[in-house]
Amino acid sequence: MIATERLLLRPWREADKPVFHALANTPAMMAHFGGPVPQAKHDAIIDRMMAQQERHGHCMWVVELLGTGEMAGVCGVRIGGHPDTPVPEELEIGWRIGEKFWGQGIAREAAEASIAWSWANTDRPRIAAWTVIGNRRSWGLMERLGMHRRADLDFRHPDYAPGDPFGAMIVYAIDRPA
Repeated sequence: MIATERLLLRPWREADKPVFHALANTPAMMAHFGGPVPQAKHDAIIDRMMAQQERHGHCMWVVELLGTGEMAGVCGVRIGGHPDTPVPEELEIGWRIGEKFWGQGIAREAAEASIAWSWANTDRPRIAAWTVIGNRRSWGLMERLGMHRRADLDFRHPDYAPGDPFGAMIVYAIDRPA
């Protein structure tokens, strides 16, 4: 679907579910999501991504290494989908890159490709991203991508209990170039 110098961003397949779960369900990978989860939770996330792809033509895609076809993680854009928050219909960019691929610029390469794809293929006025305040690597990448902090869009993630620190989302956004 989207090819970069080193990566292919593509839609999900059923066979990706156990591969993603093994890649993403480590203590380090899940540190900002409340810790490891049962595979059924990741499967449900992938099912939602597959539905987003079908409905909107995009989602947070699988990130594969071009040379080997190995899954390195996930990156792409989706419709925010969190009712009763400031971001229910925002075009959200997100990424999760496997630990063994950290520090190689894969998240940035995939995110830049996803942003370029979004400007070329949607009419959205901006792209937003959110994370917990403690996830410095993630919001640091948001800043390197040219995104700016939007405290007016911060929200409590509905999947976390009130008071759970993992539910306090900070939001960054980038406006469509003129």
